[in-house]
Formats: sequence, structure tokens, C-alpha cells
Amino acid sequence: MSVATPDIQQVQQIVREVLQRHLQPSGRQPAANGIPVMRSAASEPASAPAPVASGRNPLVVNISARHVHLTQEHVEILFGPGAQLTPEKDLYQDGYFAAKETVAVVGPRRRMLPNVRVLGPCRSDSQVELAFTDGISLGIDLPVRISGDVAGTPGCLLMGSHGVVELKQGVIRAMRHVHMGPDDLRHYGVQDGDMINLRVESPFCTTVLEDLAVRAGKDIKLEVHLDTDEGNAVNLDKASQVELVRAEPCKCRH
Repeated sequence: MSVATPDIQQVQQIVREVLQRHLQPSGRQPAANGIPVMRSAASEPASAPAPVASGRNPLVVNISARHVHLTQEHVEILFGPGAQLTPEKDLYQDGYFAAKETVAVVGPRRRMLPNVRVLGPCRSDSQVELAFTDGISLGIDLPVRISGDVAGTPGCLLMGSHGVVELKQGVIRAMRHVHMGPDDLRHYGVQDGDMINLRVESPFCTTVLEDLAVRAGKDIKLEVHLDTDEGNAVNLDKASQVELVRAEPCKCRH
């Protein structure tokens, strides 16, 4: 889908007052999380890992709510010269955090999502990760991509407390995936880039989500990332058990 880029001056004039109101800190804290789910990328870790049907490594399933990754250059444009991201909450993976800073994401026809959380640390490319329903709200046909693969994706406007950034590309729906360290790769018998399934056992909604991309790294904790729509669809808040399952080839003879 070709995304029309709104005129920056026009968008600034129309939404500046709204943004100033929405970008003020609310002081609200995220709702308490149940086990086994951490509700959003900005959430504190759950007090214990999810029950795992089989396997020695604890498994955490984390719903990654809409968020933005920024370059340092864009941080300074959006929040002022010399600005740095301010850590507010540590994420489950060591070294990553939800920042105090938020931006408004503006799509075609001046549709806007205010108060979208920025995650740190800074990256080499700015990127916006949204759920399918967010794309509908903005009027953007979101491609499903692995985080970081933004070539040829739609763009948007990002509006901060100080300025505006026009992204030519970088708006995606993140492919559901699981982060694994070397021990986890050996345990599940997979490699970086492979696909694996996630079985979620929840009341009246037990589901197998296929095609989770395996993302390997050193010093990485075993963690699944789903977007908000996926988490809601499988009633993840009420899940009693989650399990990673290797896909089996079809045994039918047809």
C-alpha cells in the first residue's frame, strides 16, 4: 500500500494542541501483571516464569504493546538538542528499558496515536512497531516484518515535545518471535531464523500459534514476544500454561 505523506506544517498546526495535552506525564502506573504474562513492553517482569509443559528452561511470554525505537539523532529532534532517553522501567532482557519519553504517531489523513512509548537504548534506524488494529486506526497497511527489517515499509510522522520527524519507512507489525540463548537453541533443537510453535492453554481459548521466528543471541533470556492483538486473541491474561513446540511435518498422504 502506498502511504500518502501529510504536509508537516499542516499536521503541526492541527495536532500541536492535542499533543501538548496528551504528552504530559500522567503519573499512571501499568496495571499489575498476572502470571504467566507480562502485559506490555513497558511492564515490570512477572514475579515468576510461566509454567512450562516440558523443558528445563523457564519460559516467559511477553505482550509487546505498540512502541517506537529511535536513533539518537531523532531523539534530539523530537525532545531537544542534547536530549537522552530517560529509563523508566527495565525490560525483561538485560540492558533494555522503557523510556519516560513518548511520541505521537501520525498516519495518513492526519490520524494519530498519542503517547506511544519509546524503548531504549537507541538504534541505528528508527522504527515503529504496531498491532494490526493500530494500523487500521492510522490508515496504514502494516507489513509483518522481523524487527529491524524496514526496507520498503510505510512511513509516518513522529511528533515529540520539541519537534517532528518524518519517517520515510519503518512502520511495521512485528512478526511474533521467541528470543533464545545458546542453551535454549540446543534444548529445543532449533537455529536462528527457524520457526517454532507456541501452545497457549487458557480457559475456552487454548490455541497453538504457529510460525514464531527464532531469534538467537548471546546472554539472551528465553522470551516470546506477541503483539497486543495476538495476546488478546488467545486470552493470554488467563493462561495457565505455555509451551514451545517444534512443528511436525504433515503425516497425511495427500
